[in-house]
Amino acid sequence: MTTTAPDRPLALAVDVGGTKAEAALVDADARLVPGTRFRAPTGSGSSREQIADAVSHVVREATAALPTGAQLLGAGIGSAGPIDAERGTVSPLNLATFQRYPLRDLVAEASGLPDPVLRLDGLCILLAEHWAGALQGYRTAMGMIVSTGIGGGLLVEGRLVGGRTGNAGHVGQIQLHTHESEGRDHSVTLEGIAAGPRIVAWANAQGWEGSSGEELAESYRNGHPLARAAVERSANAIGEGIASVCALLDLEAVAIGGGFSRVTPDLFDLIRARITAMAPLDTIPGVTVLPSALSDEGPLIGAGGLVHRADLLP
Repeated sequence: MTTTAPDRPLALAVDVGGTKAEAALVDADARLVPGTRFRAPTGSGSSREQIADAVSHVVREATAALPTGAQLLGAGIGSAGPIDAERGTVSPLNLATFQRYPLRDLVAEASGLPDPVLRLDGLCILLAEHWAGALQGYRTAMGMIVSTGIGGGLLVEGRLVGGRTGNAGHVGQIQLHTHESEGRDHSVTLEGIAAGPRIVAWANAQGWEGSSGEELAESYRNGHPLARAAVERSANAIGEGIASVCALLDLEAVAIGGGFSRVTPDLFDLIRARITAMAPLDTIPGVTVLPSALSDEGPLIGAGGLVHRADLLP
């Protein structure tokens, strides 16, 4: 990682997800400043106050690590959704106690920076990949996160897409099967089928005895048939979701990051094969599907890009 000169303008980047909150300082060249990245756990079992304390802690730590002489231009926040970009609140599906939380105000108070920019975490990962990663040079593309949940962001004809409420690109909530019960049924969505914890739970139901995505990856490498069936199930659902988006937007490329996207290098070949096998249009299999080039730094780089690359924002 390259050291950032202290007199260069920096952005405070904040990422809030289903398992952790992170903050760091990001320079104008899409690099994290060494020594400024901090992490605290969130998790579905955390209280509203515990999640808020985790966010405040990492924000204060990152802000306090500002190099001498450096300037903070502003703060960018990426959060699991849904979000309300106008009100500055978030209601992550994987954090039941953190619904309608005024995250923008919390970050402003903890950092001392006015008017932080709040966007969906999927849009942030897309911004990062378009700015400095795998999607450089593309004009119509999607960034995806496959982890505790599944999120996404859209780039259409060179512009990021926000949508009516700021939740455009929430690809994890694409419905892949018909509802068989009344009301909301997340089990029929892409996230409900293919996200890491869902796939682990499915494998357990089939008789696999592990308890985490890391153990599933190891079982896959060892050729365990249930682990292989579980990874194929996830890849098939992701491929179907991508094909559906391609039918609407004629995507050039999709970059996929997040912890579960690294369960095996085979995942990407399986996704491409599923797209080819089930795409309803002959034009769809030409989409490029590739791993994130920024690994786990992408969400923070994208959040910093909300400040540094505001020209791309809707």
